[in-house]
This record gives sequence, C-alpha cells and structure tokens, in this order.
Amino acid sequence: MFAPLATSKAALGLKDDIALLSARRGHEIVVTTDAIIAGVDFFANDPPDTIAQKALRVNLSDLAAKGAQPLGYLLTLALPKSVGSAWLRAFASGLKRDQQKFGVTLLGGDISSTPGPLCVSITAFGEMPTGRAVLRNGAKPGDLVFVTGTIGDSAGGLAALKAKRREPQLIKRYRVPEPRVAFGRRLRGIARAAIDVSDGLLADLGHIADVSTVHIEIDAARVPLSAALRRAWGSSQATTVRAATAGDDYEIAFTAPRRHSETIFKAAKAARTRVTEIGVVTKGSGVVLMGQAGKPIRVKRAGWQHR
Repeated sequence: MFAPLATSKAALGLKDDIALLSARRGHEIVVTTDAIIAGVDFFANDPPDTIAQKALRVNLSDLAAKGAQPLGYLLTLALPKSVGSAWLRAFASGLKRDQQKFGVTLLGGDISSTPGPLCVSITAFGEMPTGRAVLRNGAKPGDLVFVTGTIGDSAGGLAALKAKRREPQLIKRYRVPEPRVAFGRRLRGIARAAIDVSDGLLADLGHIADVSTVHIEIDAARVPLSAALRRAWGSSQATTVRAATAGDDYEIAFTAPRRHSETIFKAAKAARTRVTEIGVVTKGSGVVLMGQAGKPIRVKRAGWQHR
C-alpha cells in the first residue's frame, strides 16, 4: 500500500533500512517531526484520508514557517487491532493526494501495533539555501507582527464536532489544515522571525518573544477571524481571546521590519495567501493582547501546554 508512495530514488524502493538524502550545493536539509494521536489530535472515527493529511500537513507547516521547500518524509504508524486494510488504503490515498499537491515523497518509516490509541508520527525533510532559515530568535524592537490566514477556525471545528453541529468549513480546517508552503518560501530575507501557529497565536508568539528576548503586543481588533467562526462564536472580545489561545491553526506568525510591509503583501498576493498585520515588537519580554484604548486583556491561558 505504501511502496507506491516512495517515488524518490532516495527511498531505495523501501527495500532497505535507510533513505539517502543529499542537499544541493549551497543548501541545507531542514528536519522537523510531529506526532498526532487519536483522542488528542483527531477523532478515532475521522475519515482515514484526513488523518493522513493532517499528520503530514502539520509537519509541512513547520517547514513552511522556516521558509523551506518540502522534500520527503518518514512515516511511523502505531496501529490498534481495529485498523484493517480498508482503513490503511484510505489513509494511503490521503497521503498520495498531498504528495502530489506539495511535491513530497515517502522515504521510509515503520509500522507497529499498539494496545492504545492510534498514533501517526511523521518526520519531514525540507531544503533551503544555507543560512536562510527564518528562525524564532530574530525578532527586533520596531518589527511589525503578521499572521497568515484566519485564527481560531480549527478550534471552531473541534467545538462543532464535539457538539455535533454542522459547520463544514470549520470542521475542514480542524481535520485538514493548510500549510502555507508557497508563502513561507517568500519570507526568506524578509521576515526576521517566524513560527507556525500550533499551540495558539499568543502562545507561539510568546515563544518568539522568549527566544528573541523582546516584547510583542497584539491588537485584538486586528486578529483575523473568518466569517464562519464569527457565525459560530459571535464577534465579541471573548471570541477573539478564545481564538487567539486555541491553537491547531497551522498558520504562520512572523515579524518583519516595517520597510518590508509592501513586499510582504505583494508576496502574499502572489502566493494567494491572506496576510494581516496584527501587532508590533518592542523592548521587554512576553506577549500581550491589547484591547480597546490600549488596555491589556487578561488571558488565563495563552495556549496549549505541553505537559
């Protein structure tokens, strides 16, 4: 089922214990890994193809935020006994579609059984010019803060599934995120710091603030919310707080010098990606969500806690 997905010579036809990767001259390999688990990151009864797509795309999102071009991935599956061949065929079909869309290939992996929930782990590889990765540590006071797409849709989809409400646009955002690969490549040499929004907009910008030793202020009124989310949750300040702390959006949040604003919006148009300016970087530490009259909004939890 999976051998047809290993289209690169680097995979050795899945007939060995390794894959052989090499970077072009003047380039380096970028590596990231993420696992998703039934009952935590997706529902066990979700369509198998969407589970495969989410597992791959959350990794591609990490590569996109660094400005890397995806190359391939390793796949590790821990399968409960309830998973059969029909499920695996549907899962493989989801990977095939995304391989064609994003230009990646399966390089290898492992399959095991588990008495616990289904677990899908992917390690993704990308390539980019040496020294051009957009890391978390480059934000400077005076930078503007931007984010792609809209925030909170995935959480809206999760809430809809739990409540058994029909919210197809939001549910799709939860099940199948959209990594901003094309736009991410255009951030090289423009953005100073970037991160994909997985833990929550405020939490992830907090990671940039911590590593860059700066303070980040986000204007709550500018946080982009979709029409579908507003219909589901309303348009109050509480909705913005909920969206900005929910996570699982897999958009790119980044900082850049003010002089690059026009270039950023031109790049966004070329990549057919929505980008919104939402804040500013200053001296200090931490991240804050600013409300009306420039007053900080109290937030109990900035996002997902890894513990």
